Amino acid sequence: MVDELARSGVTDAVLCPGSRNAPLSFALQAADAAGRLRLHVRIDERTAGFLAVGLALRSGRPVPVACTSGTAAANLHPAVLEASHAGVPLLALTADRPPAMIGTGANQTIAQTGLYGEAPRLAVTVELAAGSGETAWRTVVQQAVAAATGADGGRPGPVHLNLPFAEPLVPDTAVAAEAAAAPANRPRRVAAAPGAPLPLDPQAPTLVVAGSGTTPALGTELAGVPVIAEPTSPLWPAALRTGPWLLDRPELRPPQVVVIGRPTLHRSVNRLLDDDAVAVYAVPTADAAPWTGAPGTVRAVGALPTLCSPSDFAARWHAADGAAGTALDSRLDGALDNAPVGLRLARDLVAAIPAGALLVLGSSNPVRDVSLAAVPRAGLTVLSNRGVSGIDGTVSTAVGAALAHGEPAYALLGDLTLLHDTTGLVIGPDEPRPQLTIVVLNDDGGGVFSLLEQGAPEHARAFERVFGTAHGVDFAALAAAVGMPHLRLEELDLLAKAVQPEPGLRLVEVPAERGALRAGHAAIRAAINEAVDAAN
Repeated sequence: MVDELARSGVTDAVLCPGSRNAPLSFALQAADAAGRLRLHVRIDERTAGFLAVGLALRSGRPVPVACTSGTAAANLHPAVLEASHAGVPLLALTADRPPAMIGTGANQTIAQTGLYGEAPRLAVTVELAAGSGETAWRTVVQQAVAAATGADGGRPGPVHLNLPFAEPLVPDTAVAAEAAAAPANRPRRVAAAPGAPLPLDPQAPTLVVAGSGTTPALGTELAGVPVIAEPTSPLWPAALRTGPWLLDRPELRPPQVVVIGRPTLHRSVNRLLDDDAVAVYAVPTADAAPWTGAPGTVRAVGALPTLCSPSDFAARWHAADGAAGTALDSRLDGALDNAPVGLRLARDLVAAIPAGALLVLGSSNPVRDVSLAAVPRAGLTVLSNRGVSGIDGTVSTAVGAALAHGEPAYALLGDLTLLHDTTGLVIGPDEPRPQLTIVVLNDDGGGVFSLLEQGAPEHARAFERVFGTAHGVDFAALAAAVGMPHLRLEELDLLAKAVQPEPGLRLVEVPAERGALRAGHAAIRAAINEAVDAAN
């Protein structure tokens, strides 16, 4: 089985210790020792699952995560869900007791068949008859890899192979060694076809909204068309900087919108897509991901024809974007008590990190801060867990993506996101270590809720305990506990120097206050509107 995984394109595998999965453990270790694949061992299955998500998200290759039976398998569920909604080729290999032991009260047994519901692209309990040859095992792996990568015609995503192992659990060493030494043969992934051309008016004023997803190859179709793209979209380098701040302005409202990918970050985008007066069309992503959070408003899905949007429409957008960007920078650089630190940190970090770097963004404020404040730039790989948009497992995702990336990597996280996955920082002394700088904005709690309805003044009585959730954690002590260098950065003017590439894993902490966050965003919005009004 492990040999066929390597032959099918697997270059990294994640393993959690256990007794029932001992056969896989021995085989994976042998493959690692022979240079067939790179093994990553973690003590926490939830962390291990998101490490595999990160490895697969960055590399595009299927990554197996193997664990023992019982609650260990249940702890992979969050990663399986993220992989399902984000189209990540994850292989969940859960060891199990033999079928005759299920339901008998045997130790460490649960009903693992169908454990992850409808999330996997393929879910199989592998019950091969005694004496089944290696061809049967290889066939199971080939089917699993095809389903996970989309080579079977479906959308990439997770696959669950539930593997009942009977004792003895120690493999034949001669067989394991022979399998580990076998040559590998990696197949080519298959992409989905883009479909028929969209029946839109190519000469109408058009705005492109782009979200997460693999953008199909585009040539001159978007020439002169304003683009609002989330940081994880391949179109972000060519996007307007302040688009999300401007979408509610009537003079910029487009009669026609083309959605590419799956935008999920901004309510202003949602309002645009829900507007009955706006014709919404969607271009399917190359991996057949869902195209928008409001599919009921989409009039058609298909390939993008060449657009000839009027030049005066694009000129209005670019003029507004320029005025808004100037106003935004003025507020972020001014000596104002309520200027949001997170927005300035996002802007300055994106500008400071080197070309070729990886940037993993937490799915709370950080990804939104980059979208709202950073100057879009080429030369970066930007990733975020936007399939289900949870904060769990983000440290592990960043570690996995950094290991797959191979060049300097950075993660911009909120404090709760980091604390939710502190076990992701626990990397054994014999395990591969990434070159990863984690930049954490520590505002002692859930800052993102300050910007939502819960943060309104009328909810102040309940807010701090049930949404603010202050924690008081000493991040220097946390870093020391896991043997990670720590720097507390009081002045953002020193950020560029602090994030210069260095080997290993390190933590840069940026302190901030949550109290003025809502007012700070409101002040920026007012300043942007005033600047755009003056420029009209």
